[in-house]
Amino acid sequence: MGQDQTKQQIEKGLQLYQSNQTEKALQVWMKVLEKSSDLVGRFRVLGCLVTAHSEMGRYKEMLKFAVVQIDTARELEDANFLLESYLNLARSNEKLCEFHKTISYCKTCLGLPGTRAGAQLGGQVSLSMGNAFLGLSLFQKALESFEKALRYAHNNDDAMLECRVCCSLGSFYAQVKDYEKALFFPCKAAELVNDYGKGWSLKYRAMSQYHMAVAYRLLGHLGSAMECCEESMKIALQHGDRPLQALCLLCFADIHRNRGDLETAFPRYDSAMSIMTEIGNRLGQVQVLLGVAKCWVARKALDKALDAIERAQDLAEEVGNKLGQLKLHCLSESIYRSKGLQRELRAHVVRFHECVEETELYCGLCGESIGEKNSRLQALPCSHIFHLRLCPGGLPRQRARAELGRWQEPGAVDTSCICSGEERGESPAQDGRTGPVSGQSPLLPKVPAEQWDAELPQLPPLIHEAWLCVTLPGLHLASPAPLPSPWSAPPPPPPPD
Repeated sequence: MGQDQTKQQIEKGLQLYQSNQTEKALQVWMKVLEKSSDLVGRFRVLGCLVTAHSEMGRYKEMLKFAVVQIDTARELEDANFLLESYLNLARSNEKLCEFHKTISYCKTCLGLPGTRAGAQLGGQVSLSMGNAFLGLSLFQKALESFEKALRYAHNNDDAMLECRVCCSLGSFYAQVKDYEKALFFPCKAAELVNDYGKGWSLKYRAMSQYHMAVAYRLLGHLGSAMECCEESMKIALQHGDRPLQALCLLCFADIHRNRGDLETAFPRYDSAMSIMTEIGNRLGQVQVLLGVAKCWVARKALDKALDAIERAQDLAEEVGNKLGQLKLHCLSESIYRSKGLQRELRAHVVRFHECVEETELYCGLCGESIGEKNSRLQALPCSHIFHLRLCPGGLPRQRARAELGRWQEPGAVDTSCICSGEERGESPAQDGRTGPVSGQSPLLPKVPAEQWDAELPQLPPLIHEAWLCVTLPGLHLASPAPLPSPWSAPPPPPPPD
């Protein structure tokens, strides 16, 4: 099969795929892969197979084709092809919850010499890396990666990438329990779909509707959550999107659990678990088992709840998801406290505190925990997070958040970075302090150095320390205050000998 014929067959497969004739499209592409001798054509058809298997939830097949694509890219000896193939390999591992491998492959992509594809795919690499960091509950690193992806999207007018990043940011804020932003970002994604998405796949609308459903449920608006989830599920069924179907079933189950309708919730948890197991989404299985455990607790079936927690704990540790482990230890603590089993209770309290420290779920200013309850948060340009109530007017040297290049999130304030000047692209001034480099960042207002000292005495003590971090790289904020037992009960006494 020659180059022209290969191209024609690839286009034929794409037309079939876009008309929801997925199996026929796969057959066409597999024939091209078997018969074509054109390396570029083979590379392109492998990319189509990777995408198709990803959307169907066939992640192991997706990984297999991604590996073959890397071999093809090496034969072509082209850095652009190599970057694209490593990105597909990173995505495959992300879907399989192999987050450490995902990060490694993303770093390989970023480490490749400057390529034409780098400018186009850099945002997607950062997004995949951010999703992997989020899967590992490394929230600050995840936010940094999402911000990079968002800058790529804005700089290249890539509304499709921006839509995907908004959905990931919605998931981020849902996990750290700022439910207002957890709703805002998928709403922004839905707005982008309405404004720019006439020629896009319906999966983008479905994805934004699902994340809106999650946020509405967390806010207690169960009717709105059900409507959004139903619309997302409808599109997922129409396109055979098994991963999204599983997520919608999980959301349905959580909604029914919140309503107290456990009889309706259990079958949906079972269906979600079946699909999650089939496609290999271990992180999703943790979320399903956590919901099931909460249902058993509501029914006072504590032994069954502990069984579900134990299964979920094994999966969470296998994946490396610290937030999932934290929630499971918290739920175990409440169960053992009600049972009066002090030794087991104390073990889970200890592990709970370790997980909080590992996830760094505490405010960068006051040291109090983040994620205990719904609270408005603010992310600084350096990706440190603090409670918005501590500084409603913003930090000194106000600047707009980089992630808000086109729009403003609710309740957002202009903030200043609390990390070193070098991290913000600044260079040392002649007097040894840092100042903005002229022409480097239009978001950084030029503040004369002689004004800095005049501003310092006006600041509250903790924010004063944060302000000093701007001019004294290496100065750290206060360590997190000692946390009580999850979330507020004091630790139990040690068991008697």
